[in-house]
Amino acid sequence: MEQRSSEWYAGTDRNSYIHRAWMRRGLPENAFDGRPHIAIANSASDLTPCNSHLNEVMESVKAGIYEAGGIPLNLPVVSLGETQVRPTAMLWRNMMAMATEEMLRANPIDGVVLLGGCDKTIPALLMAAASVDLPAIVVPGGPMKTGTFQGVPLGCGTDVWRLSEEVRGGTLSQEQFLKSESSMISSKGHCNTMGTASTMALVAEALGTIIPGLAGTPAADSRLLESSHETGRLIVQLIAEARSPSTFLTKGSFHNAIVALAAIGGSTNAVVHLLAIAGRLGIDLSLDDFDHIGSGVPLLVNLQPAGRFLMDDFQRAGGLLSVLREVKDLLDPTALTVTGKPLVDYLDSAQIWDHEVITVRATPLIPDAGISVLRGNLAPGGAIIKPAAASPHLLTHRGKAVVFDTIEDMHARIDDPDLDVDENSVLVLRGCGPKGYPGMPEVANMPLPKKLLERGVRDMVRISDGRMSGTAYGTVVLHVTPEAAAGGALAIVENGDYIILDVPKRRLTLDVSHEELNLRSPNKATTDGFANPKRGWERLYVDHVMGADTGADLDFLQGSSGHKVSRESH
Repeated sequence: MEQRSSEWYAGTDRNSYIHRAWMRRGLPENAFDGRPHIAIANSASDLTPCNSHLNEVMESVKAGIYEAGGIPLNLPVVSLGETQVRPTAMLWRNMMAMATEEMLRANPIDGVVLLGGCDKTIPALLMAAASVDLPAIVVPGGPMKTGTFQGVPLGCGTDVWRLSEEVRGGTLSQEQFLKSESSMISSKGHCNTMGTASTMALVAEALGTIIPGLAGTPAADSRLLESSHETGRLIVQLIAEARSPSTFLTKGSFHNAIVALAAIGGSTNAVVHLLAIAGRLGIDLSLDDFDHIGSGVPLLVNLQPAGRFLMDDFQRAGGLLSVLREVKDLLDPTALTVTGKPLVDYLDSAQIWDHEVITVRATPLIPDAGISVLRGNLAPGGAIIKPAAASPHLLTHRGKAVVFDTIEDMHARIDDPDLDVDENSVLVLRGCGPKGYPGMPEVANMPLPKKLLERGVRDMVRISDGRMSGTAYGTVVLHVTPEAAAGGALAIVENGDYIILDVPKRRLTLDVSHEELNLRSPNKATTDGFANPKRGWERLYVDHVMGADTGADLDFLQGSSGHKVSRESH
């Protein structure tokens, strides 16, 4: 079979000469004899600390590709450090996906290995691979090992939120809080909780895009490099068999990803990422699929933030395959993986080695753990909540709204002793959706008012058109659609309005008459808080980003453009 890269390299004319000659800085003559040229889309960066070790991973992938007869080529791509980039990494996810897609299409490659770890990097790389539709496979960078402080294991991210709230509540000194800083990140790798990074690696495996059994392997574990080498060999086989994402990713693949998301207690951010990936493939995945498929799935994994253990415990206890074995009957048996075999073929030999970390189906941590999709006059397009991370007594609640127009407004007033708020109030934060912020930041898990923390309150109902970190917890309603900046009802909620949350009935209702709502319009403070960038990516983003209910992708990036490039400039 003639390789795609031969369109650049084969022949004796001037153009093929140029392409070969410029690559002869280390590549031998036989590199152009029809061997597949394989990009390693490498999101390593010192400014993405969770991905900084991916250059080492790349070397193992390279060795596997060479061994199998391919030509590996490092392709640095846009990299997004969740903790580093402002105003929010989510603003740049679509840019990373678009830039990676264009570079994969523009270059003389036959397939790609995708190296990601930090929250947005695996979703963006999969969006790009789905759109260009060349053979592709993911290597996740893996979680960090667990650090300890004063003899207690630290959950990266989750314990940042917890400890900072203890400082605000007066139960932990500022000095002790800062001492824990050097213990929080103990090795290379991404967050060791079931945050977005761990979630997306495991979900990507359930989707079929990672060698089964690899996701969740700690970054410092030598088995990560062993599997990276194996991945390098496998991508050569995928190219030989012309197996691109569109040939094996189906609605059933996404079904399995949603089952896995519920069973592991994964991040709500997986919803927007899976919707965006499906949109690139033209697969009809909706917000309601997450509820219909996931609502009856039991939570089997006892990890922070929904439980107490961490990712190295999870891998030691049996990992993802042992979890999926417990819910095998809920999976689509036809959905394939990158190996060409169905996901379910890898489950029978999986075992649970620690039943405190991973429980069996008969004794779940929560019987119905899937993400719940809420609708009502406050969220006609849908909103989501993660019951596994919420307080059970708040899942049915009626309270008065305390409204913040922007994240800055919230920070300025949340600790005001005169703020009219009690433990029954509902905190509302708007202007934090894809258009309004812009970029849909992880701010929906608002800190609780200091005066309530001092009284021992540790959870309240919170509602926002923004997102929540996968490492966070609480009774938080997220991704309210339409967002306030797109004309959603969230924009006209007023202080003192009663809001009804009824998760069992999947309802989110502003308890105000239809007639009254029709008379309201957003006040100036609200609309002044919405983003209105004048130039650059932010302008393009605000003009074209879609709602959270469709994955917050750009409207002109829906669907696949394939890998064909018809013109030659030389």
